[in-house]
Amino acid sequence: MSGVLFEDIFEVGKLNPDGKKFDRVNRLECKGVTYDMDLLLDTNCDIYPVKEGERLTFVIASTLDLSGKPDDGTYKPLGDEVSLADKYEYVMHGRVYRFDQQKDTKVQVFASFGGLLMRLTGDQRHVANIEVDSRVFCLLRRNA
Repeated sequence: MSGVLFEDIFEVGKLNPDGKKFDRVNRLECKGVTYDMDLLLDTNCDIYPVKEGERLTFVIASTLDLSGKPDDGTYKPLGDEVSLADKYEYVMHGRVYRFDQQKDTKVQVFASFGGLLMRLTGDQRHVANIEVDSRVFCLLRRNA
């Protein structure tokens, strides 16, 4: 068990679709390649600049431990241990705060990563392992 709750490749369609609101934040509007999911995600553009048309691997995970051992919520300084974060370029930690049932089997999952927001929309079977009020990690890396 790896702790990965959701994973797909997303293509960035638009940056800041409603206009730029904050200097260091870009809102990415993305479309899933495999699962036809829609993703709206805020990122720190000073730390991780992204361009329209780029493809990103996007992961939601419950833990960074490669064995899937649950995260206990305590800070662990970077050490020699290899973690899921080592495979990605950008990592955020936050909390799932809302699920909205849309029509039929479509749902929206909302999470906040220290004020940077995420909305993942699509078929509920792809996000069935994600629970409201759970702590999660968001991981991103560019695809060649």
